[in-house]
Amino acid sequence: MKYVILIHSNPNPWGHPTGDYVAEHQALPQEQRDRMNADFEALLTQLQERGELLGGEALGDPATSKLYRWQAGEPTSSDGPYAESKEHLAGFFLIDVESAERAEQIAARFAGPGETVELRPAMWPGGDGSE
Repeated sequence: MKYVILIHSNPNPWGHPTGDYVAEHQALPQEQRDRMNADFEALLTQLQERGELLGGEALGDPATSKLYRWQAGEPTSSDGPYAESKEHLAGFFLIDVESAERAEQIAARFAGPGETVELRPAMWPGGDGSE
């Protein structure tokens, strides 16, 4: 079962890892931040070793994005950020796991201070993206 883990954040200034730029994360003691970063790196290593991590990417500043919409019978574009929102899509990870429960276990470990993590099933060819 494939899932995408979407990381939503609002760092100021924009940078990666986003937690390093989020006030809630910066307010933690350095020792705790170091431990959280080490735990996250260990999680990524474990997921790679188990073949569950298919890939992922950090995304650039939403202000550099372009939004395309269909209007008056043709596509139009505008500069970013693409949505009125306090949080923007900061990056994603694609995982392939045996169950929804495993995906939920993994996604919970991606959540960090000042960030929102969204877990969504990937759509299979011809599928509807649900289980």
